Amino acid sequence: MNPEHLIAFNLILLAALASPGAALLFAIRTSVASGRIAGITTGLGLATMAATWTLLALLGLDRLFALFPVAYFALKIAGALYLIYIAYMTWRGAHTRVGRAAKPHGRAFLEGALINLGNPKSVLFAAAVLVVIFPSGLSAAEMAFITLNHFVVEVLWYTAIALVLSGARARARYIELKPLLDRIAATLLGALGLKLLADR
Repeated sequence: MNPEHLIAFNLILLAALASPGAALLFAIRTSVASGRIAGITTGLGLATMAATWTLLALLGLDRLFALFPVAYFALKIAGALYLIYIAYMTWRGAHTRVGRAAKPHGRAFLEGALINLGNPKSVLFAAAVLVVIFPSGLSAAEMAFITLNHFVVEVLWYTAIALVLSGARARARYIELKPLLDRIAATLLGALGLKLLADR
């Protein structure tokens, strides 16, 4: 493994992080609705699970999914149902006033982790990217470094989102448009959950 491999991996990772999806949508909504610390903590949860998927891909979990498709199917269904549940709760709370109490850190971390835990396609994506970019026969230290690198990139990405979108102006605008924005977020999250259910 050389620096060029890592640069290529990080560029693809950043492109994937910037593409609209459940993780990005959830991080944005949490940062705006619940503040900077909640946004950063949610990002830590998202990053922890995403980096775990990368580590599992490096260790060959994608091949295990191929051997035992029922495990992949069960995880995918659970993830889809969780997204639909989040969508339902977001829609239901669209007209609820935003309180002053911050979201507990443990809850924000757990919600972020669960969003990415419920996306087993992450391990397949990671496996495909890793096979294309990195040479075969990576050492344990190299696998650990790739995993840590993935974690750091995601933490920096979600921290930047939290810092930009948790300011007073963004929060005031969110409060003003909360019913509409929450229903848009709920619709998108629900659609992503249904898509995950429908995908084969």
